[in-house]
Amino acid sequence: MLKITTPYFSFIQESGAPPGPARAGRFHTSHGEVATPVFMPVGTQGTVKGVTPAQLAEIGPQVILGNTYHLGLRPGDALVAQHGGLHRFMGWNGPILTDSGGFQVFSLASLRKMTEEGVTFQSHLDGSPQFLSPERSLEIQRNLGSDICMALDECPPGRIERAKLEASMARTTRWLARSRAVPLQPHQGLFAINQGGTHLDLRRRHLEEAMEQDAKTPFQGFAVGGLSVGEPKPEMNAVLVEFVKELPADRPRYLMGVGTPEDLLFGIEQGVDLFDCVLPSREARHGRILTSRGKLNLKNARHREADQPLDPDCGCYTCRTFSRAYLHHLFRCGELLGFTLNTIHNLSYTVGLTRAARQALLENRFPAFAQSVRARWQTEEP
Repeated sequence: MLKITTPYFSFIQESGAPPGPARAGRFHTSHGEVATPVFMPVGTQGTVKGVTPAQLAEIGPQVILGNTYHLGLRPGDALVAQHGGLHRFMGWNGPILTDSGGFQVFSLASLRKMTEEGVTFQSHLDGSPQFLSPERSLEIQRNLGSDICMALDECPPGRIERAKLEASMARTTRWLARSRAVPLQPHQGLFAINQGGTHLDLRRRHLEEAMEQDAKTPFQGFAVGGLSVGEPKPEMNAVLVEFVKELPADRPRYLMGVGTPEDLLFGIEQGVDLFDCVLPSREARHGRILTSRGKLNLKNARHREADQPLDPDCGCYTCRTFSRAYLHHLFRCGELLGFTLNTIHNLSYTVGLTRAARQALLENRFPAFAQSVRARWQTEEP
């Protein structure tokens, strides 16, 4: 059993699955314990779209995300702080991770200017000029009061030239040092973000640079960023196979922005502990349902009279209560209840997949579990 304790977190690796790097673990925050591997739903604007905190509690995610960029603009981090922090503001008592805002700034390429000091950009709300620096990102996160804070990074596109990627990566290292100088609330921890695209040598160099800073004061976790941003999937997977196992084993490992069922299983096999993605809730709003037998499209007329649940193997509220016919009807009518019920199911499936993977790891049967899950996914709609 591997364990590290810091002023903010206590992380324990409970088991692995020799000879592979997949592992189960747990770490403690002031808002509760997190058992890994775990999927973290995204609550961009202080809410996971379409569901209430009570519905989330039944689904059972252990961590949810808040968005530094969006919450800093609206309603403003100072206002959230006045209302007791993000936990109280949004009615969520469990752990919260806030991103740095780097990815959102990356997505605003036509509206931003990057300098050594930070990023000047136009608000997507009203076009007003805004500035985000490593210090400002951490100040926002401090005001939000999240449990896990992310250092601001420069997130380059997947097909950037190597020389530009190296310059971007070096800037992220310098920003990491500046982020560490910002005092956080006593309960907050800081994760470093690793960049380097699909170049293993750059990934390793960037990790070495972070570890030099870590030797002075440990980070509470390490994230792999800059993947799933346009590069081919085989290239992303090749990086994960070689690189995740090189991240410190005594801290949580977080793969950012990845959340298809296939990617979750593959990431867990490589030793990833934490995942986040908007995919389950976004797919739900478009009538695309994740099931234990593959993806189901509620738009299809074949579901108009179907009396079975979305997934006969799912015990979520939606599957316990409603037929595909009813959910198809709601979707065709554009009823908001349909979006909610679909989201409850998709999040339940995704959260449940990582929960079941953890149990399989603890029982030393993960390879068989992963093989069984994959074998049940169908090439045709279930």
